[in-house]
Amino acid sequence: MQPMEQLPQPLPENPLHLVSEWLDDARADTGFPNPDAMALATVDAGGKPANRIVLCKAIVVNPGYLVFYTNYESAKGKALQDNNAVAAVFHWDHLSRQVRIEGRVVKSPEPESDRYFASRDRDSQVGAWASAQSQPIDERQQLLRAMQAIDMRFPRGEEVPRPPNWGGYRIWITAAELWARGASRLHDRGRWERSLGDFTADNRYLPGPWSSVRLQP
Repeated sequence: MQPMEQLPQPLPENPLHLVSEWLDDARADTGFPNPDAMALATVDAGGKPANRIVLCKAIVVNPGYLVFYTNYESAKGKALQDNNAVAAVFHWDHLSRQVRIEGRVVKSPEPESDRYFASRDRDSQVGAWASAQSQPIDERQQLLRAMQAIDMRFPRGEEVPRPPNWGGYRIWITAAELWARGASRLHDRGRWERSLGDFTADNRYLPGPWSSVRLQP
């Protein structure tokens, strides 16, 4: 376990510089699987909450959002269409660190989703076409047959295009809370909040400045 540490004093103006550094530290530890994993919580139109693990693929410090990818027609995609308020948590136990995120989700620009999809290995690309994520299936062989059919549809050596129902989301962050383990359970916590401001025609927010406070454990 890494040595216990404290958050900077005073707290930095923008917490996402530190979040990005912490994620880089987690990625640098080759013995820790899936450092990009974060728990994503959603609430659907009926008020039912759900949580699952997704992978954070980018932290954009300014203007301040996280990026993940999924099937837009999945259970989470449908919940996000009904209610774009989300919460997310990174927990890096081996580094004695945790980050909580709150924000609003919008779809990533299509060219950005295209670029990321093109960077995936071919089997993952084919799987994105084959799986109707979150939908019932009679047996696993049905899914494997769908995978084989898509594999034949896109001959090897040719580009596999991005499915129209698959792509990225940006979590525009309204609040971030950072936690560092402390001796005698006197953990160090800092919380930052801001308003997202106006939502523009090109699917962006115009965030206001961050405010911060140090919290007792």
